[in-house]
Amino acid sequence: MSDWQPLASVTQLQQRALLLSSARAFFAERNVLEVQTPVLAKHTVTEPDIQSIEVPGFGYLQTSPEYHIKRLLAAGAPSCYQLGPAFRFGEQGRLHNPEFTMLEWYRLDFDHWLLMDEVAELVDQLLGAKPYQQLSYTDLVGPLGDRPRDELDLAFARACERLSAGRFFITDYPAEQAALARLNPDGLTAARFELVVDGVELANGYWELTDPAEHRRRFAKDNESRGQRTLPQVALDEAFLDAMKAGLPNCAGVALGFDRLVMLALGVKDLSQALAFRGQ
Repeated sequence: MSDWQPLASVTQLQQRALLLSSARAFFAERNVLEVQTPVLAKHTVTEPDIQSIEVPGFGYLQTSPEYHIKRLLAAGAPSCYQLGPAFRFGEQGRLHNPEFTMLEWYRLDFDHWLLMDEVAELVDQLLGAKPYQQLSYTDLVGPLGDRPRDELDLAFARACERLSAGRFFITDYPAEQAALARLNPDGLTAARFELVVDGVELANGYWELTDPAEHRRRFAKDNESRGQRTLPQVALDEAFLDAMKAGLPNCAGVALGFDRLVMLALGVKDLSQALAFRGQ
């Protein structure tokens, strides 16, 4: 095949278009508002495991629409979703691309358990109905002990790949991996889940943290971890923190890798076969 030609076939791209249409119909039926937020903005996430693509003089290509959608929710928006491009530096491979399509949505007055049910409904609509199993994080990786984060992340990824074919919700992440999820009543685990389908990590969701002081504390801890890894410090997004002070309503949110879902729907093994072109 010549380099100018698309990676996916026309038939595969037609199937992708049908999946996009079906996803939008799913949310329209539930009166979930579609929004469009910036893909280029002044600030970016602090999370040490996510590296942003900087655009000098302009800011950063956004790794997800999370901060902007939460600002909309704090301003009174209803449950909403975004389906569009996101960007992450250094992510290239069978399941990764620096530019990818993310489906992210937030449901008012949902906790993570209700959101898991809705994620399953969406996946069933797009991939066909199948049963789901639930495992805790420690069920998957074993006792945490004093293993460092890098070792746990590798153990988690390998354990996901070893899971039998099927659909698995992974729950009860350790509190140190809460990201922007609130903690469970035990204080040791986070109200966070991940959906793994046929060994592919597909969606990551939280019962969202609403405490503005805890947001700031976690961002500071992220920058501390960045310093330990010799990664650049990230300036805090004060507009986002001001929105949290104004009040994020009780909600749960989830981000789903749409290209990976298309790959699963097509029955192919490489993300390239779900994309028209790769940027690199």
